[in-house]
Amino acid sequence: MEQLKLFEFSEVQKDLLNLKEASQWASKYLNKKVTTSNISYLIQYGKITNYGTTGSPLVSINELKKYYDENVKSIVKDYINDEDIDWHLSFSQLKESERTKHVHRLHPYKGKFIPQLVEYFLDEHVDEYKREVYFRKGDIILDPFCGSGTTLVQSNELGIHAIGIDVSFFNALISNVKINKQNITILEKIASELTTKLKELQSQKNIQDFEEELQQELTKFNATYFPSPDYKKQVRQGNIDEKTYAKDKEIGFQRIYERLLNKYKISIENKGEGKFLETWFLPSVKEELEFLRDEIMKIEEDNIRDVFILILSRTARSCRATTHEDLATLKSPVKSTYYCKKHMKICKPIFSISEWWNYYISDTIKRLKEFDKIRTDTFQICLVGDSRSIDIQNELSKKNKEFAELVKTK
Repeated sequence: MEQLKLFEFSEVQKDLLNLKEASQWASKYLNKKVTTSNISYLIQYGKITNYGTTGSPLVSINELKKYYDENVKSIVKDYINDEDIDWHLSFSQLKESERTKHVHRLHPYKGKFIPQLVEYFLDEHVDEYKREVYFRKGDIILDPFCGSGTTLVQSNELGIHAIGIDVSFFNALISNVKINKQNITILEKIASELTTKLKELQSQKNIQDFEEELQQELTKFNATYFPSPDYKKQVRQGNIDEKTYAKDKEIGFQRIYERLLNKYKISIENKGEGKFLETWFLPSVKEELEFLRDEIMKIEEDNIRDVFILILSRTARSCRATTHEDLATLKSPVKSTYYCKKHMKICKPIFSISEWWNYYISDTIKRLKEFDKIRTDTFQICLVGDSRSIDIQNELSKKNKEFAELVKTK
C-alpha cells in the first residue's frame, strides 16, 4: 500500500486523514478489512472526533490508533503460550458480511457458529494443527444437532452430502429453507401479492399518517436536543449528565407523543394482556402479523410457504415492543417513546411491520440468489427428531427417496 499523505497544517491537523485514508490505515494496522463505513460509525457514535465537516470528515490517526489499541488489539493478552493457540480459528480478519454470507443470515439463531469454522474442519486443507483430511467430495456427513443448518450449507458448498437432525421443528425449517432450491420467480410474485394485501389492510387504518408525523416531530426534537455526534461526544467527555438530561428530554417529548396518539386515535393496549403476543407487540403490529400469517398459510407449495414463514418470523422479531438495546433480551415491553441508550436520542416503538417486512423480503431473495450461484449438485436435509432414537433411513425415505438410496450404498 502506498504511503498515506498527511495534512501539513497546524500541529493538531498534521495527523488528519479523510475517510478513505483512515480506512486504509486501519486496515493495515489491524491486518483486516476496515471500510469507510466503519470509520463513519466511529464518528457518528462519538468514539473519535470529526475535525472536518459533515460532508468532508477528517479524523486523527492518533485518536484512531488509541481507539483500536484500547478496544481491539488489547483483547487477547493473557495467554501463557501463544503457540498453544490455533490462530487459524480466530477468523479475526473477516468482516461481519463474510461471517454471515448468503443464506447464513436468513434468520437469527442463538449460539450459531460462523461458516468459516465449519469449513475449516470439512474442507481438504491441512495445516500445523489440522494434520489430516477427514471429509472429501461425495461423502455423507451426519450432524446430529443441526441447529440452523450451518454445517448443511457448508457441506453443499464443498460438494459433500449431509443429513442434519434437530429436535426443534423450527430449527429444521430454518435449515431446510437455507439449503432447498427455491423458485425465485414464484417467490417474487407471491411476495408482491402479499405486500399488496398488507398495504390494502393498512389503507383502512391511520397508522401510516401517525407514524409520518411522529417521525417528523422526532427528527426535529432530536436535532435540537441530541445533535449527532456533538451530544455523544459531550456525554463521553463528562460535560453532560446523560441520565438527568435524557430523562428530562424524554418527559418533554412524551407530551408530543400523547398528543399525536389522541389526534390519530391510536391504541397502544392489547386485549388479553399477559400473553406473549399481547405483551410484546403493539395492537397495530399484532394485527398486521396475524393478517400475513393467515395469508401465508394459504400458500400450497411447502417450500415457498416455509420461506415466507421465515421472513415473517424475522420481521416479527424486529418489530417487538422493546428498546433497541434490549431487542435480543426482552426485558420489559415499551409502548411509548423513550431515550435510547444505543442511539443516544429519543426513539419510538414500532407501529407497523412494513419497513422490516419489505427489507427482509428483499434481503432473503438476494441471499437465496447468492447461494444459488455457488450451489453444488448434492443432497442436504434436516430431519426433525431425537438424534438418539430417530430411524434416519426411514425418515429420509419419506422426504427424499433418491438421497435415501444413496445413503444405503455408503
